[in-house]
Amino acid sequence: MLFKLQLEATWRNQMIDITQQIQDLIPEGFSWNVLVYTPHTTCAITINEWYDPDVAYDMLNFLEKLVPVSEEFRHFEGNSDAHIKSSLIWVSENLIVENRQILLGRWQKIFFCEFDGPRQRQVWIRI
Repeated sequence: MLFKLQLEATWRNQMIDITQQIQDLIPEGFSWNVLVYTPHTTCAITINEWYDPDVAYDMLNFLEKLVPVSEEFRHFEGNSDAHIKSSLIWVSENLIVENRQILLGRWQKIFFCEFDGPRQRQVWIRI
């Protein structure tokens, strides 16, 4: 089964918790893997801490310092930094599911990472 989540990123750089939206798609009794993927070249999917929002802030802040917007990039759209950040974080995560529950660590959630917003985006989930 393939599902498509519609998301709206409201900032240029943003991490959006999509854990519950994915959890809600998993059928009763399902035990296997679930692939979470974004088809956009300036976004990513990651698993990280959710409890302290400063973690997301620190990640985005560090990525901005590591790969800032720069006039040195040749790509004409002016979003080369977003393409690089997407490749650094990556566009998919493979989740283990046991009896309908996504197996995550105590502090973990699944995040959609926007690096070229604000925009309408999709996340594809293969169950």
